[in-house]
Amino acid sequence: MKISTTRPLAILVRPRIYIGEGIAIGPGKIDLLRQIGHTRSIAAAARVLGVPYKRAWLLIVSLNEGFGQPVIETASGGKGGGGATLTTLGQQLVICYDALERRLNAEATQELEAIRRLAD
Repeated sequence: MKISTTRPLAILVRPRIYIGEGIAIGPGKIDLLRQIGHTRSIAAAARVLGVPYKRAWLLIVSLNEGFGQPVIETASGGKGGGGATLTTLGQQLVICYDALERRLNAEATQELEAIRRLAD
């Protein structure tokens, strides 16, 4: 059974990268880092992405442990408010992932279009 849709179908490759057994980087973690960079808050980033705060925190912890250094810096709340910012490592992860994603999508245009046509 074919479901019809009136919106155009977009197709995009979103890679998942494994470095050894300790590091896994994919769209979810990168989107979380990107949102933390925009919102300057883990809680706000989690809300934007529709994930529980605890899940967001555990994703950050897994990156910190995998790389052996933090991907974000946090400040405690209080009178001035708390917050979170990306470390240089966190910024570089987003930059490198975005570049990889663009390159994969640009290089796979023909294959992606063939796959998209299967949905017509």
